[in-house]
Amino acid sequence: MMLAGLDGIKRELTPPTPTDKNLYSLSAAEAKKIKTLPKSLDESLDALEKDHDFLLQGGVFTTDILESWLELKREEASVARLRPSPLEYQMYYDL
Repeated sequence: MMLAGLDGIKRELTPPTPTDKNLYSLSAAEAKKIKTLPKSLDESLDALEKDHDFLLQGGVFTTDILESWLELKREEASVARLRPSPLEYQMYYDL
């Protein structure tokens, strides 16, 4: 997180302005204007795979470490996808 913050400072990124609206009652046009975070582990890993140069700065992480970590997390995501979540279990299997 520290490296991501430093990257934002270095690249002079401006955080989006906060919204004070009920996100569930927005129109489709309004909702499209709001940037969202990844909705799954797979989406998060895809985003990290596309943009990870900031993690290589200063020799904190190496490309090998990142590739190994991504591979491990993709295996975990694959295993998790094959099993019902606690909510799914409660809704469909709990008698």
